[in-house]
Amino acid sequence: QAADSKREQFRQYLEKSGVLDVLTRVLVALYEEPEKPSSALDFLKQHLGASAPENPELDVLRLELAEMKEKYEAVLEENKNLKTKLAQYEPPQDEKHGE
Repeated sequence: QAADSKREQFRQYLEKSGVLDVLTRVLVALYEEPEKPSSALDFLKQHLGASAPENPELDVLRLELAEMKEKYEAVLEENKNLKTKLAQYEPPQDEKHGE
């Protein structure tokens, strides 16, 4: 009886946490798939990952990354322009050695 009680507690835990609903949805999707995939396990992994809630922090980090990439590109362009300007004021390399 103790084992049955533990099983029931575990089942209730899975139900409350939404695990049973998600698993049921993914298994139903697999069942309703007209052409069964060659790997049912890969299907489950793919669909379980897709059903996980998106972390809101990820959106913030993605936006920050995009902004940093833009700033990086702008700094590279500015660096290139400054090097070009600097080259106008520097004497050619061979004149430096002759002095």
